[in-house]
Amino acid sequence: MTHEVVPVRKYVAVFAALIALTIATVLISGIDLGEYNFVIALTIAVTKGSLVVWFFMHVNQSSSLTRLFVGAGFFWMLILLMFVLSDYLSRGWLPGPRWW
Repeated sequence: MTHEVVPVRKYVAVFAALIALTIATVLISGIDLGEYNFVIALTIAVTKGSLVVWFFMHVNQSSSLTRLFVGAGFFWMLILLMFVLSDYLSRGWLPGPRWW
């Protein structure tokens, strides 16, 4: 299977975006946003993962079947993240432990 030649400028732009998102992750980790630190960190991580899959794994140049399975994988990951976030964000509703 042959693919088109990707200009180096595109790879440099994606690399710069990944570095910027990594710096954003480090900077946001120092800010206390309460329970939303976890949500923002996951959002940045999913964005970085999407960039890697789309450009460095050449999904944007692949067949429709490959895109379908990548999309199904991201949909499954979204379902799992919704379960994790629903548990994580509902933890504040529970009463704290009592000392007798």
